[in-house]
Amino acid sequence: MALTRNFKETVVQRVQGDVAFAHALLDEAATLFLNGEPETARLILRDLVNATMGFEQLATLTAKPSKSLHRMLSPTGNPSMDNLAAIFRAIQDRMQVNFEARAVEV
Repeated sequence: MALTRNFKETVVQRVQGDVAFAHALLDEAATLFLNGEPETARLILRDLVNATMGFEQLATLTAKPSKSLHRMLSPTGNPSMDNLAAIFRAIQDRMQVNFEARAVEV
């Protein structure tokens, strides 16, 4: 039988060792939200939080309980726009990145 690695551990190691990958995950989460795929976006954000700061630090930065944040970023979570903005802001600050929105002509 082949040896396999835990997916979550692989993502954590990749995010911690590859800044471009971490930035791409954050970009993908934002893009998914904007394109109407919030379920997948929440899962990517959850993996990114686990890999960068953890939910306890996110709770401190957002002034929201850790358990509530876990629920918000679960597959069935339903964060308000204010909570979602606070989560994105905390991750942006932690990763020291800024978003830039541009309209794309179709």
